[in-house]
Amino acid sequence: MNYTLITGACVNTGVAIVKKFLSEGKNVVFTGRNENKVLEAERKYKSEFCDADVIGYTIDSLLDRKTVDEKAIEELFDFLDEKDIFIDTLVLNAADQGLDVVPLESPIEDFMRVINTNMVWNYCISEYAVKRMRENGGGNIVFVNSNTAYRAIPGRVAYSASKSGQLGMMRAMALEFGKYSIRVNAVLPGMIKTDRWEKNPEFYENVPSRFTPIGDVAVGEDIADAVWYFAANARNTTGAELVVDGGNTIQLYPVCDNR
Repeated sequence: MNYTLITGACVNTGVAIVKKFLSEGKNVVFTGRNENKVLEAERKYKSEFCDADVIGYTIDSLLDRKTVDEKAIEELFDFLDEKDIFIDTLVLNAADQGLDVVPLESPIEDFMRVINTNMVWNYCISEYAVKRMRENGGGNIVFVNSNTAYRAIPGRVAYSASKSGQLGMMRAMALEFGKYSIRVNAVLPGMIKTDRWEKNPEFYENVPSRFTPIGDVAVGEDIADAVWYFAANARNTTGAELVVDGGNTIQLYPVCDNR
């Protein structure tokens, strides 16, 4: 049976992406790092979408800050193969945001942790998916990237570097795997109203990136719609980027007029 695999889907944007695909009648396997959170998310998805086929799977990306856990990825795909589950769409949403990586202060291992999670682990899981897509006539991969791949913000060197590198990897994969009828694209969110926004409203009320040309900030459903576009409606599109940031990337600086 055909399924969509969505990584990092127990909270925030990942939840919105899972719900979008389930609402469109797709079967979904989703992952998370914490077993209890995965089980709780699975319960909620099944409660809201009673007729849907949704499976939670617990997996972590790294053995340590320097080492990607390829064995865990192998075990994930062995699990899928045993259940006769074919991943025709891979949505790479899980990420290390590198919030604790302080330039000139943090050890290099912290920088490596972010790069390994956001680039090496994503490439590794893509490899396992692509080998099966190639045998089954094609598929598609969607990276949930970030507009910080192009617009740096303070204190986020590791994150910005990983997202810039991820876009280069996405384009190279699109070129490499197109011959197997596999499309590879990326969605680039800007600021999103996640639980961090809700927990710290005073900060996010005045942070410069909230002042977008259209006067609003994305919610998870906006990102989910963009991912769905690439997965379901972009038959002849590969190696492309879709920015969902209210226009932040196009402006030289935010106009903080408190609209």
